[in-house]
This record gives sequence, structure tokens and C-alpha cells, in this order.
Amino acid sequence: MINKTVANVSEALDGVADGMTFMLGGFGLCGIPENAISELVKLGVKDITCISNNAGVDDFGLGLLLQKHQIKKMISSYVGENDEFERQMLSGELEVELTPQGTLAEKCRAAQAGFPAFYTPAGYGTEVAEGKETREFDGKMYVLEPAFKADFSFVKAWKGDEAGNLIFKGTARNFNPCMCGAAKITVAEVEELLPAGSLDPNQIHIPGIFVQRIFQGKNYEKRIEQRTVRMRQ
Repeated sequence: MINKTVANVSEALDGVADGMTFMLGGFGLCGIPENAISELVKLGVKDITCISNNAGVDDFGLGLLLQKHQIKKMISSYVGENDEFERQMLSGELEVELTPQGTLAEKCRAAQAGFPAFYTPAGYGTEVAEGKETREFDGKMYVLEPAFKADFSFVKAWKGDEAGNLIFKGTARNFNPCMCGAAKITVAEVEELLPAGSLDPNQIHIPGIFVQRIFQGKNYEKRIEQRTVRMRQ
């Protein structure tokens, strides 16, 4: 059994450099690779392209990289909770490629499966389709979307083992699974790292073949982006 465990986040991000393209899992602030993001801030890499459903908030998640002006381009589907993102986008400091959420997920999954591109009806007739090939199937128009190309994919899982097998919990099972194996190197940080063979095979969401490096994360904040409570009776 191949042991894919690395000692810490520093070793996990070995090879990260300026100008690279990174995939980062999570939805809102749920299931984001907090340790990897903090290490990217610490390393000070710049001119990077980030593929992520959203851009975090001003002082957490990808917002930390935006504060340091380390991100050159964001490819996202939703960015409404980050004032600094809005400021940089409107000022022209940040290049932004807004993508329909389903298309974003499928561009990750296509890369994971080895498909170069796929056709989707989402975005046809809008700015999303400008400059892209379109084609009719059964009387309906579709847009050709290329799969993503990334250098690193950073994901966060609930449990993992030394062979790289992963189990996600709750809403963290969103963009994390489809980003595994979708880049040249997939780095998984987990809350609990177990010996190979400890996980129930029937519960594994992503097999270790899609993961190159795995480490046990620490000090997770797990912030809530929008806390909604009902009035007390």
C-alpha cells in the first residue's frame, strides 16, 4: 500500500510557485482547506489563478489571499460576500471569470475524468458563451466548455487514511470531491488521519488514486458565513 502521508502543510505544498493555477474546495466557508490557504498566505506566492466556488469573506478563506493581492484571477460562480473582492474587481486589479455553478462543478469533474471538454446548455445566449463554440443537439443549443487545467488542487475532508482515501462530511461534500484528481497534484487536508484499512470501504467518497498528498490539519475555525436563528418564544 502506497503511503501518501506528508508530515505537515509545508511539505504538502512543496512545489507551489508564482503564476500557478489552484483549485480550492469548499462551499461558502464550509469545507474549505483552511491550512492550505494559510500556508499560501505565508509563502507569499503571487500572480495566482484560483478556481473556487466563491472567494471567502474579507478576513477568512480566500479573502486572506485577496487582502495580500496574491490572486491575479478568480474563476468562481458566487462572490457576493466579499467586499474586497468587489473592490478589486471594479477597480480592475483582479481578473474575474464568473461561471455558472453547475458548469464550474462539471469543468472540475471533466478534468478529474480526463475529458477535455463537454457541451452544456447553461449560458447559451449570454456573455458566458461569447467566443466559445456552440452546437445544436436535438433542437437545443449548447456551449462547449473546456475542462479546467490546474497545477494543484487543495481539498479538505473529514477523515482520510494513509493511502489517500477520503470521507467528506455534510456540506463539505460539495466541490471537494470533484476537485480531487482534477489537477496535476491533489493535496488533501483531513481532520482525522487514520492508518490504511481503517475506513469502511462502503463509506469512502474518493479513492486514494485521486490524491497525491495527505496530511492531518489543525486549528480549524469552521466559521459560519451567515448565521440565521429564530426568535425565542
